[in-house]
Amino acid sequence: MRVLYLIRHPRPSGGDATCYGSLDLPLAEPISFVLAQVRSRVPTVANVWSSPLQRCLKLAQAIDPEAQRHSGLQEMNFGEWEGRSWGEIGETALNAWAADVTGYTPPGGESAWQVLKRAQGALKEILVRGQDPLVLVTHAGVIRALVADALGLTGPEWLRVRPGYGQVVSLEWDGRGLLIPAATRQELGL
Repeated sequence: MRVLYLIRHPRPSGGDATCYGSLDLPLAEPISFVLAQVRSRVPTVANVWSSPLQRCLKLAQAIDPEAQRHSGLQEMNFGEWEGRSWGEIGETALNAWAADVTGYTPPGGESAWQVLKRAQGALKEILVRGQDPLVLVTHAGVIRALVADALGLTGPEWLRVRPGYGQVVSLEWDGRGLLIPAATRQELGL
């Protein structure tokens, strides 16, 4: 059994009222706001991988200056919605997304289902290339997709998976798929 530590990046600047996924937003707070808590939850020596976006990469490099990047760990690409306020996107579009959480694709972007497939591909590559223990600094959408799929959640149930900024989510890989330990389920309120 291999243990994986998925970490959501710290709070980005300007992200509260804006749709962002593939936008490379800077951090709103110093890494030190989450670093001590993260270090207390992950092994001192680990193989660290990161989304290439700076909100992840800065934390990954604080954990390990030799952290490797993998584009498959990036957040969902919201296409034409990127950088727009939720009001600008509009209620009609947001309702269409809410009606099909996993399948809806914002114009020019990708669906949550596509994020899952991309993240699963990245995870398989990292499991082959990386030595244990593995730490992956990534985004809420990637963590949500991997955890929801492993739990067999469907559609709107995916939204129950809500990792906080800087939260460490421990998972297990049994050689066939991801397992979600009871402690992780409890931490995520599942």
